[in-house]
Order: sequence, then C-alpha cells, then structure tokens
Amino acid sequence: MAGRDLRALFSTNDRGLSTAEAFTNRQFQWELVGAALAEHLRRTADPAFEAEDLEAPRDNLQVFHGVGGIGKTTLSRKLEAALAGAEHRPAQWGEPTWSGERILPVRIDLARSAGTDFEQVVLTIRAALAELGRPLPAFDLALRRYWEQQHPGEPLEEYLRRGGLAGRFGKAMPQQMQSVLADVAQALLLPGTVGTAVGAVTGSLVRALRERRQTVRALAGCARLADLLEAEPDLEALSFYPHLLAWELAQVPADKKVTPVILLDTFEDVGDRTHRDMERLLQRVVWLMPNAFFVVTGRSRLQWADSALQGQLDYTGPAAWPGLVAHDIPAARTTSALAGRGRRRQVLIGDFSPEDCDDYLARRLARDGQPLIKAEIRQVITDRSHGLPLYLDLSVMRFLDIRRTGRDPQPADFDHDFPALIARTLSDLTPDERHVLRSIALLDAFDLALATRAAGMTHEAPAMRLIERPFVREQPFGLWPYHLHGLIRSTVRGADDQADDRWSARDWQQAAERALEALGGQWAAGSGRDRVLLVGCLRQGLALARDFRLDLDWLASAAWSYVSDSVWEPIAPPARPDTERSQTAADALVELLSALARRQHEHRTVTADRLTTVVNTGLLPTDLHEMAVYYLAKAQRDIGRSEDSRQGMQLVADGGGRLAPAARRGLAHLARLAGDFPTAYDTARTLGWEGRQHRVEGDILWPHGDMERAAAAYEAARAEAEQHNVAGERATSQAQRAFVLAFTNPDAADDELHLAAQLLTGLDLRATTLTTKIAALVRDAGAISSLEPVRLLRAEISNAGLTAAEAALELAVCFHQAVRNDHDKLSAAISRLRDLTRGRDYAYYVDIAHFMADRSLSGDSAARWLDGEQPTRSRWRTVVTARRAYLRNAR
Repeated sequence: MAGRDLRALFSTNDRGLSTAEAFTNRQFQWELVGAALAEHLRRTADPAFEAEDLEAPRDNLQVFHGVGGIGKTTLSRKLEAALAGAEHRPAQWGEPTWSGERILPVRIDLARSAGTDFEQVVLTIRAALAELGRPLPAFDLALRRYWEQQHPGEPLEEYLRRGGLAGRFGKAMPQQMQSVLADVAQALLLPGTVGTAVGAVTGSLVRALRERRQTVRALAGCARLADLLEAEPDLEALSFYPHLLAWELAQVPADKKVTPVILLDTFEDVGDRTHRDMERLLQRVVWLMPNAFFVVTGRSRLQWADSALQGQLDYTGPAAWPGLVAHDIPAARTTSALAGRGRRRQVLIGDFSPEDCDDYLARRLARDGQPLIKAEIRQVITDRSHGLPLYLDLSVMRFLDIRRTGRDPQPADFDHDFPALIARTLSDLTPDERHVLRSIALLDAFDLALATRAAGMTHEAPAMRLIERPFVREQPFGLWPYHLHGLIRSTVRGADDQADDRWSARDWQQAAERALEALGGQWAAGSGRDRVLLVGCLRQGLALARDFRLDLDWLASAAWSYVSDSVWEPIAPPARPDTERSQTAADALVELLSALARRQHEHRTVTADRLTTVVNTGLLPTDLHEMAVYYLAKAQRDIGRSEDSRQGMQLVADGGGRLAPAARRGLAHLARLAGDFPTAYDTARTLGWEGRQHRVEGDILWPHGDMERAAAAYEAARAEAEQHNVAGERATSQAQRAFVLAFTNPDAADDELHLAAQLLTGLDLRATTLTTKIAALVRDAGAISSLEPVRLLRAEISNAGLTAAEAALELAVCFHQAVRNDHDKLSAAISRLRDLTRGRDYAYYVDIAHFMADRSLSGDSAARWLDGEQPTRSRWRTVVTARRAYLRNAR
C-alpha cells in the first residue's frame, strides 16, 4: 500500500518524479494481530464471558515496541486501515483469520506533539462508537455530568468540532447524548428543560437505581452505574467510565455487535518510569473494557506484568496480564514462530531485512516506473542502515538534497551519519541515561556492571533503565548479554551531535579510559583460565586502546595469557575506518595478536611478513617485542628460513624473558631440523616444562625409529599439559603420540587419533590438525589402494606453507611404498623427498626412507645420529617388516 509522500514531493521541482510513501512488509506483525484478535473474538463470544468481570486476567491487547524510527507509527496506521476494510489492506498481507465480525478500528496518537490528553482518549473512543447508531445511556449520562462539572459553559459539541473529532467521526455523539437525557428524564417523569437538568436527571436516576424502580430497569443491569454517578465527577472518576462503555457494548444486539480495536500509538509519551499518572489512567481503560481489543505501539515494552509496580498502577503482575511477561516474541517472519509461545503479547519490532530495505528505497522515488535511486546507492544505504527505516527515510531526503545542488548523488555520499537519529534516540532519556548510552556506545557488548563502571557511576539504576529500551538488544547466553543496536551505536559515536549535553573530545577520551579500566577489572576478577572472558576483554580493550591511543595497561598481561594456551581464537577488533599504519603500541599489539591467530589460516610467508612489520615498528614494550620476534622466528622456521629463525630465537633466549625457554626449545628444534641430534638432545634435557622438554625429546627420538620411547615422551608431555591446563600443548602432544604409534601399532593409533580429535575440538591449530591427517595415512600404510588423500593433503599443506608437514607427508608416502615393496614408486617418492629437502632442513628424512627399504646411502648420512647410523637403520627396517607381518595376519 502506498500514499503520497508529501515531504519528498515538496523537496524537488522535478514534476516527473513520483514519490510514494513506501510501506515495507510487516506481514508477521499483521498475523500476530490477526491471531490475537481472533482469539479475543472467540473469548468474548463465549456465553460465559462477562464484560463487567473485574478480576479475570486480561489478554485483550497486543504490544509492539522498538527503537525510534523502526516504523511503529507506520505499522499502527496500516493496521488501522487494514482493519477498516480489505480495500485498505496492503497487498502482501493475507486475509484476516476472522469472518463475519464487525471491527471498529480507533487509532489514538499519544505523542506529545499531538497534544492528546486523557479526556481526548475517552471522548475519541466514545465518538467512534457513535457508529453504532444508538445512544449509550449509562456512559453518556456519566460523561455529560462530568463535562458540565469540569467544563462549565463550554458546549461539548464545540469542543468536539474544535478538536477534530466531529469531522473524524461525525456529529452523532452529541445528539445521542442529548437523546439519553430526554429519554431518562421522561422515564423518571421529570419536569423542566432537559438541557439544563443533567444534575437533576442523574440524582433522580441514582435514587431510582437504588430503589430498583421498574422505570429504569434498562439501566439497572449496570451494577456500578449508581456508584459512578454518585462519585465526584473528576478525572479520576472519568478513568472508570470506560467500564460503562464495556457494559453498553455487551448490551448491543448480536446483529449489530461491534468490536472496537483501539490502537494507542507513541505510548512512550504518556510519561516515564517514575511518573505514571497518565499510564495508570490508560491502563484502567484497557482493564475496564475487556470486550475491546487494544494494540499498543511504543518504544518500550509494557511493564504491567511486573508485580513490583503494585501501587504505581492498579492492575499488575503476571496473573493479571499473562501475555505481558517479560519475554518478547522475536520479530520473525512466519506464523510458525508463534508455535508454543502461548499468549505472549509483547513483540519487539525487528529491523528490515536487506531485501526489504532495497524494496523500500526502490519504490520510494521513481520516474517512469523505474527506481530513481540506483542499485549501488541502495546497497550502501542498506548496509549502513542496519535495517532501521528512519535511516532509509533520512537517506532518501539526503538523496533529494544532493540532487538540488545540481549533481548526481554517488554511493560515497551515503557513508553518512544522521544527527537526527541521536535526537530521536535521546529524546525520552534522562540525563543519566544519556550519559550511560554514550558510554556504552564505546563497547561491543556489556552487562550492568560494565555499563555502570564505563559511565563512571556508583549506582546501576540508569543502566538498569537503559537496558529496557528497545535499542538495547539482549543475547542471554553471551558473555555480556547486552549490546546497542548497530546503527544507534555508530551514530552516537560518529555523528555531529548537537544535543545540549553533547560530549567533547575530552569527554569521549575519559569515557574510553573508564571503559578500558572497567574491562580490565572484569578480566582480573574472573577466573584465571576463563578463555571466553579473556578473549572478550581483549577484543574490546584493544579496540579502545587503539582508537583512543591509550596505554596498554592490563592488555599486555592479557596478551600473554592469550598466547599461553596456544588456542588462537580470532582476536582482532574491527578495522579502523582509516588506513593509517601502526602508530601506537595498541596498533602494534592488535596486529601482533591478529597475525598469530590468522597464521592458522594464512600461508606462513604472510605471517612472517606481518610479524616483520610489527617488529620493525619498535612500538611494543620489550617483553611484547620479544613475543613478536619469537613468533616471527617460528614462522621463518616453518618456511625454511632457518638462519633467520636461529638469529631470532637466539635473541629471545639471550634476553631471558618469558619466552626464553620457548626460544631455547626453538634452538633445539633448529638443531634437530639440521640433523644435529646430539646438540638438540642435550639442549632438550635442560628445557623443563616451560621449554616443553618431553615433547622435544619425542621429536628427537622418533626419527631414530625409537617409537616406544618417543610415544612415552609425548604421553608425559600431554600429562604435563593437562596438569598445567594448557589446551593447545595437550592437543599437540597427543597428535604427535598418535603419529609415532601409527608406524608401529595401527590398532592403538585409532584410539590415539580419536583422542587427538577430541582434544582439538574448539582449538584452531592448523599444523597439529595436519599431523593427525598424516598420522591417519601412516596408520593405513600398505593397505590403501589410492593415494588421492595424499594429493589433497599436499594442496592443503602447500596453502599453509608448512615445510615440516610437507616433509612428513612425503616420508609417510615412502613408508607406504616400502611396506608394499614397490621399488619404482618408492624410488619416485624418495626422489620427491630429496628435491623437497635438498640443501634445506629435514635432509635426514631421505636417509630414513633408505633405511626403511634397506637401501644403501649414496654418500654419508645427512644426520649425526644419537647412537649411530646402523642402530637407526635397523629400527626403521624393523618398523617396515613389522607392518608387512601385520597386514599378512589381517588378511
């Protein structure tokens, strides 16, 4: 459904431009209203339903709430039109689920700008019911008495005309009320002119009701009429008169029955969470008219089901309002989302989908039936909008503004923040709530404590109120359960804020310092091994330190905790909008940790280049600089740059810092890679747990064919890792144990590989994962008929740039061909292995391949074996002959 968009029409001289007030699909909300209204109609049609029942739970309303600009008012208007008749219903909305029922929609705008007070609410409902074509004597008498008391000398007819109600609903209401006075006066046999006898009429009527006279039997059925007519006719009494309307509706004959659907829009403007006077009056209307259906739209959910409000409102608690419990129905798109949700009637209005955003923009402005806003511009606006309709609307007006300057709008023109969004967001917040909002705009996610500390407050009340707002989204199972709507957050942080209490640059800087300190406090207070908390605090803290050029403070210690487990979750915060190179220690630390995490997914050459850049900045403190040097050396070793790696490892080892034991381990590995096993073994025996001594010993023993001792060393390494709760080391040691046992005990290797897979769950260790895949090939050596898995693994290892894995895979192929005793294929495999290691590390793998096949070496061995060449040759030959025997017995 589309109407005229007058704002757009009056923003251009282009008469060929068609401007449509585009309405994007809210079908799910229509279905919710339809289902709730159908249930309401069934309930009120039940003979047991009693309109005067003041104790039964109320389920006669549907609430839609959401952030300002999400389209609540548009939805309210479209619901009013759709309920008025099928010809006004949007094409995408289906048929209503009821039939043969007369529905009377009455929309009331409660916005402050509309100036609607409680009197107008009551008069609007009554004026709309004039469509029944009959007086409503009980209510009309009470209202007439109220009016003459509160507005002496002011004709009701003139008030209705001036307020627009007469034009909206006709002039039947005053005539019906005058008719009521005449009829009642006649029934009571009262003399005089009825136009001035309302006091006498009501007084006589009360006496007649009390005396149960037959002359007023038509009104005697309204049990509380006499009490209301005797009460002082003030605003308080007026708020109970809707009970009389409910009774009157119940008296309407079945063939003329009508169900009012009263749409209360902009409900947030009736007051705030402290001053609920207007809300209390409106709640009475809803409660006292159980045979009417209400649709409430506003920014905040209704709290009526909260028992804590007892005393502020008349009817509170989940027993009174079972559908208003504090669990919103998500803004899903299908009615299946309603399954199992019972009678919940609180619905958070969701953002538009990208498809809806594009549809809105395409239909909003057009020429000759074609969208005026080009697809590439619509894409930028859609991406920036986060699905908020107000942003789309503001972007359309910006599009027209740019056209008025004489140039064609470009996509870059819409990478833009609108201060109007801030004004809409802040308009109904208290000063404290606005302060908290700006503070949490610095955070990706938060909880009450974090929001309060980031705002520098000593009490949580403002944050507690703020999280109830619809622009604060909740993920109950997240580390921090709350986060700001994406567009609201980016706009609060990025737009030119012209609010009276706008922040200066120094205000933002101080808020960032508070937020960083608050995150550090949460990390320090958490359990020492809580990886989720650690990573969450690091991500948010790094972004704050980087964007506001803050000192590293606790981030340095957190970075060490992050690398200690070798888990490597993604850590980098979102990139800054600028493209400047690293300028602060925080920039360098972000790049360092990002490179370490990404190395599991990038070629090691890329990792080495990134880490070289970090090292060359010289921005990091000494201990973190050594971290960068150490991991650069590891990357250099992985890509075969052994001499560069040795220099880096020696530098870190000589520094005596936290990574000195790891650097000495690195030096032992480099000696092993070069085939200098005595040096490697002597160094390994000095490493201790910090240098991962047992794992390094295993790495030295298995090339000697000493699989039993190597497996025991890896088992000891795994046990130590478990004792120290280092998940990455535990998984790596277990993968290596599975690898060596795969040579000598295929059956046991199955269990070891299964355990390795379990220990790798949730970890991001690329090299270790490749080790398990190579181990599976070794386990099946001699039995597999196709080497297709080898081809796939070669490609995967090549993409990773891991020299060690390349050499280990080719050695596994040599083992397979040696077991099969296929001389030609073994020679080809040895040739590939020789090409891979010639003049580089792992040259002794070629010697091992010869040992497997009991072939003579063409020259001296490439390695210095611990106990000599012959014992090593003998052990490897035994591994091959044992596998052949195993395969024969398995047939």
